[in-house]
Amino acid sequence: MRLLSWNVNGLRAILKKGFVEWLGRDMPDVLCLQETKVAVDQVPDELKHLPGYFSYFGSGERKGRDGVALFSKTEPYSVEYTLGIEGFEDEHRAIVADYGKFLLFNVYFPNGKASRERLEYKLKFYDVFLEHISRLKAEGRRIVVCGDVNTAHKEIDLARPKANEKISGFLPEERAWIDRLVEGGFVDTFRIHHEGSENYSWWDLKTRARERNVGWRIDYFFVSANLRDSVSSAFILADITGADHCPVGIELEV
Repeated sequence: MRLLSWNVNGLRAILKKGFVEWLGRDMPDVLCLQETKVAVDQVPDELKHLPGYFSYFGSGERKGRDGVALFSKTEPYSVEYTLGIEGFEDEHRAIVADYGKFLLFNVYFPNGKASRERLEYKLKFYDVFLEHISRLKAEGRRIVVCGDVNTAHKEIDLARPKANEKISGFLPEERAWIDRLVEGGFVDTFRIHHEGSENYSWWDLKTRARERNVGWRIDYFFVSANLRDSVSSAFILADITGADHCPVGIELEV
């Protein structure tokens, strides 16, 4: 089962850059999108009825921002458009699809660069989310988490770690959360199969960083430890252009 995740930085923008044609060539079993920047009632019709796929779209109240989408060859048993965590406003940043053999979280995690308030919200989101999936794992569920996490975990995961130590996306408290995620029994699938550096999924467009591969690895697939042996490969499709991020993916044998 081939699963891909891609922050497209605008669904309508990527549609003009050959998105449908690319999807027709790759044909993943599941495609998770983040930062679609489109309200559900504004999704182009051609994406609502893609041949061979069930399509799901979620958006929050921040107009022209955020948004997630899911394209799946197999119809999930259920689909939720929020994490459903009581007492926490998650801005509808997630689509949660239950495939029976595993529970898929497609999440656009908050960005903390805009203000101290947004950083605090990001860290709260992290904590609440980890508590939520940890409870599900303790119940025996097999879990896949994918999306734009908006944090590079280790120095190997960005081109210029020293220059970004005080920038949201590589702050110690953000990186420590990924440490807790891993220590809590969730596996960074890319690191199962790849140890090397210069593997990135986001590049700054303004500085044309992609041409120099000055990037960050901030898009991930994590799986609960009870799915680790089912991950036959993990990869970054750095040659796929059209957005400031590129797709990342895994092959899952379930």
